[in-house]
Amino acid sequence: MIQTIRVLYKRYSDALLKSTALGGFFARRIKLGSGVSRPQIPPHDNHGFWKDLPKGFCVLAPMADVTDVAFRRMIAKYSRMGAQGGGPAVMWTEFVSADGLASKGREVLLRDLAFTENERPIVAQLFTSKPENMKFAAHLVASLGFDGIDINMGCPDKSIEKQGSGAAHIKNPELAQKVIRAAQEGALEYAQEKSKETGTTVEPIPVSVKTRVGYNKVELETWIPKILDMNIANLTIHARTRKEMSNVPARWEHVARSLEIRNNHKVRNAQGELVQCTTRIIGNGDVTSLAQAHDKIKQTGCDGVMIGRGIFGSPWFFDSAFNAEHDLTIRRRLEIMLEHTRLFMELLGDIKNFALMKKHYKAYVHGWHGAKELRIKLMEAQSVQEIEGIVAEYCVNEKDLVECTLARAQHHTHIMLNK
Repeated sequence: MIQTIRVLYKRYSDALLKSTALGGFFARRIKLGSGVSRPQIPPHDNHGFWKDLPKGFCVLAPMADVTDVAFRRMIAKYSRMGAQGGGPAVMWTEFVSADGLASKGREVLLRDLAFTENERPIVAQLFTSKPENMKFAAHLVASLGFDGIDINMGCPDKSIEKQGSGAAHIKNPELAQKVIRAAQEGALEYAQEKSKETGTTVEPIPVSVKTRVGYNKVELETWIPKILDMNIANLTIHARTRKEMSNVPARWEHVARSLEIRNNHKVRNAQGELVQCTTRIIGNGDVTSLAQAHDKIKQTGCDGVMIGRGIFGSPWFFDSAFNAEHDLTIRRRLEIMLEHTRLFMELLGDIKNFALMKKHYKAYVHGWHGAKELRIKLMEAQSVQEIEGIVAEYCVNEKDLVECTLARAQHHTHIMLNK
């Protein structure tokens, strides 16, 4: 997979250098000025796969150092992505800096954009406050074969906001529109080049946005219309302000209001005609089960739900036909955890810290008597070999317990405590 990314990037770089319209590498950063189409008229209005998703879908949230290529592969396998009753409906990458992709140091970042066919449809999430870099990155992402581009306009991390990115966009809607427009233009430009090269019509990949309901206060009535004006394919709304971070319960009534705004909003299509807004709306915040997700869809009318922290250590989360508590023995749970650990080290061990896996251990190992003691040992381990040894020893010492499902182990503990 790593070699494949390098080959694709080499082809992409060669194509840029040969481009008579763009000149050399840095000339590839298109200047946005008088040549940029008016915000009300998008360069294209292709909503791609988004328009075909049936209402009521669940998607995987983009999370830094969580939804990496290793975990996405585990989810695709154990949630039976693409199969009936499986999911998620859409995968997201971790967010990646468009500024970094437009720099000479982009090769390491390309590792974050590795994916397999089993993960489709898959969206690359990017962040920047520089339209010219977004345009470059969107062209690159399209060339790598992604199904869509998502722009992060909600991350509250101070280091991201200092760059004018993430949630900082909420304070500067005009710049946010320019960044969105640049992504649409980059995607269109690649599609036009590919169409000319192949002699067939290639549609530009769709652009979406993930944001919050406001910065210091709720700003739905002013902020959401600005984003919808760009005729994007999908808008994911984290139901909190930037100021609230994740310190208060998500307020899903704001997702419902966003639906009302969408339903009463008109946008310009690529022909300049005023048409009904058809941007899909996804809600996000505090959802920890598929049942909760479907309840939120019924309550708010949103098209889908994005699930983040609920999927830690649960690659089977999106399989609606699977009940981990009743269908998975503790031994099998630990085997899947080991598989995840080995895959992480195989794909990312040379560029990412092993300690990143430990946030998953907290989720994999919980819910039965003795789990805490095992978890403490795992958290102290420094290598995959140590993890393998700890798990092997535990399975020998607890040979009866590990053959139980979580539900059975909890039932047995309850009986023992009440004797």
